Amino acid sequence: MRRPFVIILSMFSWLLSAGAAPGGETILLQSTTSTQNSGLFGHILPLFTRQTGIRVRVVAVGTGQALKNAARGDADVVLVHARKLEDAFVRAGHGVHRRDVMYNDFVIVCPKDDPAGIAGLKDAADALRRIARRRVAFVSRGDDSGTHHKELGLWRAAGVDPAPFSGAWYLEAGQGMGATLNMAAARGACTLTDRGTWIAHANKGRLAIMVEGDVRLRNPYGVILVNPKRHPHVKEQAARAFIDWLTGPDGQHAIAGYRLNGQQLFFPVR
Repeated sequence: MRRPFVIILSMFSWLLSAGAAPGGETILLQSTTSTQNSGLFGHILPLFTRQTGIRVRVVAVGTGQALKNAARGDADVVLVHARKLEDAFVRAGHGVHRRDVMYNDFVIVCPKDDPAGIAGLKDAADALRRIARRRVAFVSRGDDSGTHHKELGLWRAAGVDPAPFSGAWYLEAGQGMGATLNMAAARGACTLTDRGTWIAHANKGRLAIMVEGDVRLRNPYGVILVNPKRHPHVKEQAARAFIDWLTGPDGQHAIAGYRLNGQQLFFPVR
């Protein structure tokens, strides 16, 4: 009689677990250096895990690389900030269930003595035009990140192609935001940075914010489920639980509650 009882008990336990929340699982999140370097994940992910039992392992790279990794199936979910790239990712069938999450903004920082004469401008494209005209050193991320794509769009709006000046006044770091800011501080150069990383960055050197407030500097973030039909190993239930939490009241409250030096780094969309 013992063996049938064990079989029945095992089947009962399996049925319970099949309908239960996926607590105890670990999902892989491809995201950006800005969300990692700013300290946001260190604040919100433990709250998510505490509520759901689901752990999140983060790979922090530029947005372009994050989406390439996810397209290969090296992720369950992505959280990035380059809407055109995100839409292309979904159109190609790599991702589904995209949702807006939060936003902050970009700022242009330069040495405090303002060698480009751009302090206080509200037109970011005009600021880059003046930087190019005066050949003021500018450090680009140069890494296919969301920040890099934003910068290239601003150069286009300025009517300037900085590529021919690569290695002269236009310097390409090919690294994340923190390393790019370090390079700008060391070279006495300007750069474009998201505000969250700027606030969190300790090595500002002589750099200060010169340009902010242009609507084109808005920096929205979106979350996307990697398509489980294309990659059957994707932990769909756990990944959807993360997306729902992040865009729901608890996640949005957690994002709004993250502050550093008394400053809010990201703003929820709801």
